[in-house]
Amino acid sequence: MATTQAPETVTMDRLTNALQLDYAEGVAGYVMVMVRLLTGWWFLHAGVGKLMAPEPFNAAGWLVQGTQGAPIHGFLAWAGQTPWMLEITNFMVPVGETLIGLGLIVGAMTRLAAFFGGVLMVFFYLGNAAWANGYVNGDLLGLLMFVIVGTFAAGRILGLDAIIERTEFVKQWPKLRYLLG
Repeated sequence: MATTQAPETVTMDRLTNALQLDYAEGVAGYVMVMVRLLTGWWFLHAGVGKLMAPEPFNAAGWLVQGTQGAPIHGFLAWAGQTPWMLEITNFMVPVGETLIGLGLIVGAMTRLAAFFGGVLMVFFYLGNAAWANGYVNGDLLGLLMFVIVGTFAAGRILGLDAIIERTEFVKQWPKLRYLLG
């Protein structure tokens, strides 16, 4: 006997107005999966490339000289000249990109991965002093991709988040669903 599974419905509650989106069985669901996978591959590739490079990743040059003229240059230059902050940055950028990419590709803890991907993209965008083509550039579009993936809970469609959310642990702690999806 074949059983049918209810389509994925996302309910967004903006103050008291609830909006339900049913996108799992339509074209929008496949677009969400595609955006999630492309964004995940982009970050996984960037992170693994940094981890596997012959020379260890070092952000000092970009933080100090590459961001001159950027809105947050002072903060980034300080981070590049402060040994403990530079060590954290040199570790977290490649490892973070790799973990964010893996999370998005398999669809596990998608909202958490999208949040931290968005945080990285804010730093990359605001640290980009070469806005020769205007303020709308690849960094801003990458940030938009993370916002879309996190907002529409793209991990619930063809991702592990759909399975994880049905576990007894998540049922006991329903607020964990904010990290999943």
